[in-house]
Amino acid sequence: MPTTYQSTIVKASLQDVWDRISDFHDLSWAPEVITKCEKVGDVDGHEVGAKRVLNDAFHETVTRIDAGQHVFEYSIDDGPSPVSPNDVSNYLGVIRLKPVTMSAGDETFVEWSSSWDSDSCEAVDFCCGIYVALLGGLKASFETA
Repeated sequence: MPTTYQSTIVKASLQDVWDRISDFHDLSWAPEVITKCEKVGDVDGHEVGAKRVLNDAFHETVTRIDAGQHVFEYSIDDGPSPVSPNDVSNYLGVIRLKPVTMSAGDETFVEWSSSWDSDSCEAVDFCCGIYVALLGGLKASFETA
């Protein structure tokens, strides 16, 4: 089972970071990476079952959300190669926030991981690059705020 894992520290409180990223239908904090985020259906972006299409290509669905633990999980249901249904199955992305406890100010540890079933590892580099860019966009959104 191929996996990818990225993390960063954001100079903002846990609640502020959660408030910014927990709406599945709002990726305005990463405009260099996500140029279009289309809501699909009637489910709110803070609820299991929320669906979106990113950049007219990636179809994703929230599969779990736990606001108390500051974590949500999502699937990629369709998209281009190397994450297309022909390339991967059972894709699970996980975003988890934790406070940085040994810090002089408000800081949040952000983890972004994903796993899937596939005979190919091509999606590892692909997903890693996207998640590094998204985490960079998240950090930058607090530096310029």
